[in-house]
Amino acid sequence: MATARIFSQGMLISIFHNKVKSNGFSPTNAFSHVREKAVMALGIVLLCFTALVVTSPAWAAVEDRIAVIYPDIGEPYHGIFEKIIEGIEDKVGARLANHPVRADTDIGVLKASLLRQNTKVVIALGRQGMKTATALNNNIRIVVGGVLTVPENEARAQPVISLSPDPALLFARMKALMPAAKRVFVVYDSNFNGWLMKLAKEAAPAQGLELVAYEAQDLRGAVRFYQEIFSAADGRRDVLWLPQDSTTVEESSILPLVLQESWKQGIAVFSSNSAHVRRGVLFSLYPDNVALGKSLAGLAQGILISGDYGRRGVMPLRDVRSIVNLRTANHLGLNPGRMQGFDTTVPEQ
Repeated sequence: MATARIFSQGMLISIFHNKVKSNGFSPTNAFSHVREKAVMALGIVLLCFTALVVTSPAWAAVEDRIAVIYPDIGEPYHGIFEKIIEGIEDKVGARLANHPVRADTDIGVLKASLLRQNTKVVIALGRQGMKTATALNNNIRIVVGGVLTVPENEARAQPVISLSPDPALLFARMKALMPAAKRVFVVYDSNFNGWLMKLAKEAAPAQGLELVAYEAQDLRGAVRFYQEIFSAADGRRDVLWLPQDSTTVEESSILPLVLQESWKQGIAVFSSNSAHVRRGVLFSLYPDNVALGKSLAGLAQGILISGDYGRRGVMPLRDVRSIVNLRTANHLGLNPGRMQGFDTTVPEQ
């Protein structure tokens, strides 16, 4: 800017004297004419300076330094990843370099491509995306999304947004549906959801709820705990939460048992898996994929600005939409007016 200012002042003086000498302008008219010329010249100088700044490597655009790695798989997952990427690019404000990967992807070729693009941060989607990004083994930072859970030793290295809804959001929704609820029962495997139960224990008291958590090591142990829960639960004040857990919420045996007993005893069941709602669970929260993409992009942009991770470890999903089973709600005698705030209803209205 200093260069542009000096140049315009020198031009102004020179043009002023030349015009007065050659055309016999009065000082007032000459100055007015020259001022217009000087303003135009200054605009050209500033435009050139702006172009220089934008094209300089030192001022490289943020989007040029962020890339996305995602699994090269079929539907419905491909469409989900596309929506997440849509959110990422919407937040960044530009198209990004997207790299679909498979188990046989050549890591060396991918790494060379990222380095040529001056990539500083990779947003890795899904387990395959995370596995590939971790294998790059260089100075590129990683943000992970689109995974249910990550082993604690792997999650310490970078921020990970899980697909498991935040217990605080689930409990708040449950309390809104059943204000009289006092206890939340849950059966979980610590290998999958140990990190989530720590958050749940903190979130429950904020909603006036007591969390009663049973840790199961296997399918047999899980069945035993569910039997204890249904023998002691009171449908007027107790509810059951099903986390996304392949051990304690096994689809072919445990889920049918839970649905049958909860329907018979009038106990509300909510789940972290939205597919369970169509099978009879009261409600669930599921990812808003575009909003999730924006959150992942925000983490990546924060890393570019600070030069380091602002936060590491697994974080629960907070970019959510909601689904409710109206038939189940009616069976439980819940207030129909409380169903209005859900994004999706089953059966569809």
